[in-house]
Amino acid sequence: MKVQIAGVAQESVTDGPGVRSVIFFQGCPHACPGCHNPQTWDPAGGREYDCETLLKTLVLTPLLSGVTLSGGEPFLQAEAAARIAKFVKSGGISSLRMNVWVYTGFVWEQLLRDADKPGYRSLISLADAIVDGPYRKDLRDLSLPYRGSSNQRILLPGLSLEQGRAVPWNPEKPITP
Repeated sequence: MKVQIAGVAQESVTDGPGVRSVIFFQGCPHACPGCHNPQTWDPAGGREYDCETLLKTLVLTPLLSGVTLSGGEPFLQAEAAARIAKFVKSGGISSLRMNVWVYTGFVWEQLLRDADKPGYRSLISLADAIVDGPYRKDLRDLSLPYRGSSNQRILLPGLSLEQGRAVPWNPEKPITP
């Protein structure tokens, strides 16, 4: 399976709790004013990888807390993103099981409406946390952990599905794989 990627950060402390590897997906329909990754908007940009080749480039070590799928928009390539998330959660190359965070410009309710699109349901169920909603420059708030604007939510997909409502993450409770 092919995937279009803008880049990979092997170590980040801003894209979720702890030190994380981050995969930046290429292509984004949201085009949020003030986006910090506008180079990821063009779906033809970045570099095409075979998923397995991309996974071999990840350096997953015990120092990492997890892997973040960001963008661009991971849900535009949901099947590939789900394959990557499954690999990470299964222990992958290093046999380290890590949590997976997904950043999306779509809101939770829209993801559920579109859950029958290829890969959506799998990616939702594999994610340990989903940061939803478009970045809104007018709601920018640098005091918020792991997101840029106050309309964005950090949700726990498993509990959200169980309870039939968007359940926010409590930063005092660690997310484990």
